[in-house]
Amino acid sequence: MNILKLLVKKNIITDSDIEEYCENKTCTWEDVRSLAEKKQIKENELLKAIADGTGFEYIESIPDEGVDVELLKEISIHYLKKHTIFPFRIGDKIMIALNDISNTEPLDDLSVIFGCDVVPILTTKNQIQSAINRAYGDVQEDTDAIIQTIEDDAQYSLEDIDKSSDILYDTSDAPVIKLVNSILTQAVKSKASDIHIEPYLKEVLIRYRIDGVLYQKLTLPKKLHSSIVSRIKIMSQLNIAEKRVPQDGRIEIKIGDRDIDLRVSTIPTAFGERVVLRLLEKGGRLLTLDEIVKNEHLLKELKQLIKISHGMILVTGPTGSGKTTTLYAALNEINTPDKNILTIEDPIEYQLDGIGQMQVNTKTGFTFANGLRAMVRQDPDVILVGEIRDKETAEIAIQAALTGHLVFSTLHTNDAASAITRLVDMGIEPFLVSSSVRAIFAQRLVRLLCSACKQPYKPTAVDAEKFSLDIDYFKDKTVYRPKGCNECLNTGFKGRGAIFEFMKMTEELQSLVLKTSDSNAIKKVAVSQGMKTLKEYGVENYVINGLTSLEEILRVTEV
Repeated sequence: MNILKLLVKKNIITDSDIEEYCENKTCTWEDVRSLAEKKQIKENELLKAIADGTGFEYIESIPDEGVDVELLKEISIHYLKKHTIFPFRIGDKIMIALNDISNTEPLDDLSVIFGCDVVPILTTKNQIQSAINRAYGDVQEDTDAIIQTIEDDAQYSLEDIDKSSDILYDTSDAPVIKLVNSILTQAVKSKASDIHIEPYLKEVLIRYRIDGVLYQKLTLPKKLHSSIVSRIKIMSQLNIAEKRVPQDGRIEIKIGDRDIDLRVSTIPTAFGERVVLRLLEKGGRLLTLDEIVKNEHLLKELKQLIKISHGMILVTGPTGSGKTTTLYAALNEINTPDKNILTIEDPIEYQLDGIGQMQVNTKTGFTFANGLRAMVRQDPDVILVGEIRDKETAEIAIQAALTGHLVFSTLHTNDAASAITRLVDMGIEPFLVSSSVRAIFAQRLVRLLCSACKQPYKPTAVDAEKFSLDIDYFKDKTVYRPKGCNECLNTGFKGRGAIFEFMKMTEELQSLVLKTSDSNAIKKVAVSQGMKTLKEYGVENYVINGLTSLEEILRVTEV
């Protein structure tokens, strides 16, 4: 009630609000929060008012540099989550971030544990939960200790647990479950896209794919392989007894406040089953075209292009080059109530609000071709076909593009011009390709240099020659290369960006396609009309701006 009176004094609420909401005049902290929500008072405004009237300090966010691994080892993560508190350091002081000002008992407990006075500080519930989840990977039980526990206990059991609602809360004593949970949480914390579990004669390698490159993270004793695979099969509801044929499954887990979808694939090898897990964060924010396309001129052209009423736009590149992310960003850009947008994908990687999405299912005969055939009868304005894999799908997609629909799709080719060759090779008539395809994007993902450790240097004549450039091109420009530090796991890179090759189907190119499907001839004409190659785009928009290195551009463009 003292808090409520304080809020009245601060003109946040009125006495009548209290009488209406708390008739018995006794309110808990949750009641205060509920009343604030009812009055549409934001949590940070509520906490600022309380801090101002009580002498407590309020902070908007918990700084990463204040997180102390040694502090967190002293207390259980379950205790922190139960009381919604988080200890961190500022200077030589230990601060305790809390949300419920009435719950002071944990402050006394932590003061005893740390052997010194602690300073309470107010912040939002989301900030505390986020800090706990960010820090968890740094204080998890050491993998070596888990392995030693397994080796010491010959009778450990593989508990048949379907899945945990939150693997941070999984308190199972089974060492293998702890080990698998540790592998998963470390992968998520490292922002890995895939986990590889690879058995060999005497050992098992655990590798993570981070920013498109595989890194070896663990080497485990061979005798753990069977139990790890069995645990993953239990979680993904696969047949544990069947080890002779490939299997595919799926796991849905929570790691703190993050929902992770795992696609599981197993194959038999000479030394046992090999497992690959693809990680997809369901709550992950979709990137916008402005974030993906760094070149302003290309961004403007692309935004105009995706607003045309009909035709086909293709994005090409190898697996994992970000084609689907770019197409999702394009769909979100044009997703308005007056458009009917339908997609057919394999798999559906992100849920898009306001867009009808279909999943390919080959077991039931629901292929890209069948789905696309049904889709055109649903009166769509825009269609996304996850991938053109065969002649039948290509023919239906092209017919849809010619009959008043805007069609987006992907192809696996090395550059933009090769997409024309691929379609003709599939059996599509050149005149259909010429009249339906409006533009083709070739795309690659390059790793971005770590801003904390990148080093400037002067490119040599040999470097310039690799890009068909004169050494004077770099005369007044600063170019960087990777070094490696703790921030980037000693890789020298952190995050990725997209480079493009944009080929717009001009009248000259349309005429050329009718005569030849030779990709070299098509590319030569496109370049003469101003098309930037992947290498040129990478140098002009990433290398010169200090975002990546020359070697990285070469790595992803040399084929």
